[in-house]
Amino acid sequence: MAMSVGNSGGRSRRRGRRGPNKAQVMSEINVTPFVDVMLVLLIIFMVTAPLLTVGVPIDLPETKASQLNAESEPITISVKKEGGIFLQETEIPLVELVAKLKAIAKNGYEERIFVRGDKGATYGDVIEVMALISSSGYKRLAMITLQEQK
Repeated sequence: MAMSVGNSGGRSRRRGRRGPNKAQVMSEINVTPFVDVMLVLLIIFMVTAPLLTVGVPIDLPETKASQLNAESEPITISVKKEGGIFLQETEIPLVELVAKLKAIAKNGYEERIFVRGDKGATYGDVIEVMALISSSGYKRLAMITLQEQK
C-alpha cells in the first residue's frame, strides 16, 4: 500500500489554482454610483442656470408687443439712464462701439442686435447708439421692452 505524503484530503496545494469554494472576481462595472452623481449634478445645474443670466440692470419700458423668436443668442447693447453704453455686460465708450461691432461680426452683418434702453435714458442717447450700430453695417436691429402686465 502506497500512501501520498503531500496530499491532504484530495486538495491540491499548487499556487494559482482556484478551487470550487473560492470567490470569483466580478468583471462588471457598477454604474449606480455614476448615475447617482450625474443626477445630482443635473439638478444642481438646473437650479443654478437661471441664476447665471446676469446682465446690466435696466428699467425697461413695457409694451403690448409679442416676443420675438430667437434662434441664437443675439448681440445686446444696453443704454443706461446715466448714458453708459454696454456691449453684452461690458461697459464701453461710445466712440469704440463701431470698432467693437465690426470686430465681432462673425456671421457677416446679418446677426441680430438687440438694443435695451432704460426708460429713464434720453431718446437722443438711444437713437445715437442705434445710428452708430446702423453705420457699422448691421441692419437687423430690435428694441427690447418688457411685456405689459395685466
